[in-house]
Amino acid sequence: MNKALKTLVTVLSATVIGAGGAAFAAYPNGEYAEPAAYAAVLRQGARGGEVKEVQRRLKNWGYYGGNVDGIYGPATIGAVKKFQKKNGLAVDGICGKATYAALGMNDSVHALEGNSGGSGGQTSSDGHESSDLYLLARCIYGEARGEVYTGQVAVGAVVLNRVRSPQFPNTISGVIYQKHAFTAVSDGQINLTPNQTAINAARDALNGWDPTYGSLYYYNPATATSSWIFTRQTVTTIGRHVFAI
Repeated sequence: MNKALKTLVTVLSATVIGAGGAAFAAYPNGEYAEPAAYAAVLRQGARGGEVKEVQRRLKNWGYYGGNVDGIYGPATIGAVKKFQKKNGLAVDGICGKATYAALGMNDSVHALEGNSGGSGGQTSSDGHESSDLYLLARCIYGEARGEVYTGQVAVGAVVLNRVRSPQFPNTISGVIYQKHAFTAVSDGQINLTPNQTAINAARDALNGWDPTYGSLYYYNPATATSSWIFTRQTVTTIGRHVFAI
């Protein structure tokens, strides 16, 4: 057997075909991980690396108390339902695009969409496609690209303050995609490709810079239409935005 054929046999022997025909890479320890490119809608009885990742995230955030075993059973379904309820999603215990997005599993979202390049179709120069940093940069760019740099960091800080607050979803994607939370999501500007300034602002916010001093809200008083937002306690003003709690 020549060297090329031996290599092919080795590769094939390290792969098994899971339910639905998806290929799972076999690791030396005997575990199997499903590549994001083969992501599927997860229901009762699903197995694999994608299930493990869902379980791991839910366990880290306190929704799931079982073993991270890659089996989508009753305990996982119950945890998914709790997470969906908290994030304002349809509470069905099924992990599809909306739930993947709220979990921050954006590669899985893109795989289900059949577009591994994502909504913008481009990767940032820092390689942050599908990461929390890149999603936060997209939000900053869509919401505040005309603001001074500190004001852009401030928008990112508000997102992160909401993640830490029990009043809001506890993931960056969950906060950003919460219904009616951000104009950039409602009007589609969230899908624009952020520039390097927005990426830098997102990084600074993630590194702990909070020019808003813990604010959970911001608005432009010249364009705001909700009377409720004016009842919030003002903390500071940066550029055209008022930041409040």
